[in-house]
Amino acid sequence: MQRPDLSILIIDENRIRASIIEEGLREAGYDRVAVIHDVNEVGRTIALTTPDVVFIDLENPKRDTLEHFFSLSRAIQRPIAMFVDRSDGAMIEKAVEAGVSAYVVDGLKKERVKPILDMAISRFNAFSRLTRELEEARSALEERKIIDQAKGIIMKTKGLDEPEAYALLRKTAMNQNRRLVDIAQSLITAANLLGP
Repeated sequence: MQRPDLSILIIDENRIRASIIEEGLREAGYDRVAVIHDVNEVGRTIALTTPDVVFIDLENPKRDTLEHFFSLSRAIQRPIAMFVDRSDGAMIEKAVEAGVSAYVVDGLKKERVKPILDMAISRFNAFSRLTRELEEARSALEERKIIDQAKGIIMKTKGLDEPEAYALLRKTAMNQNRRLVDIAQSLITAANLLGP
C-alpha cells in the first residue's frame, strides 16, 4: 500500500495524454499531482517542487530528448515512470542504466497508472536498497584493507603475530575512543611519513 500523500509530477507536452495520467492518479486517491507541459522547465520545476515520483510521457521520443531525461533520472534520485509510444532495445537498456523505474512502451491507459506507480516505487526502493548494500560492502572491504595494512606495519615493526597486532590496534582504538579503521589509517599515514 503506497502513501496517498505522495507528491507526483507529470511531465507531458501533450495535454490530453497528461490528463489521462492525472485522472488515473486522482482516481487512485493521489491529490498532490502537478503537471507541466513545457519540457524546458523540468529542471527548475523539480528543484522547486521536489516531487516524490515523476511521470514522464513522451509521444515520439527523440534520442536527444530521451538522453536528457535519462540524465535527469540519474540526477534526481526519485522513482521515475516513463511512457513512450515506441522504443528499441538500446533505449530500454539506457533507461534501466539511468535508473528509470518503469519504462512503459505503448501502454498509456488510465487504469494502468496506479499499478505502474506502485511498481516504479517498489523497483526504485529495491534498487536503492541494493545500491546502499553494495556501497556498504565496498566500504567494509576498503576498511578491511586499511586494517590489514596497519596490522602488517605493526607485525613488521613490533615483531608481533597477526592476532597480537589486531589486539593492539583494537586496544588503541578503544583507549582513544576512535574507530579501528581511523586508528589504522593514522598508523598508515604515519608510516608513510616516516618511510623506510
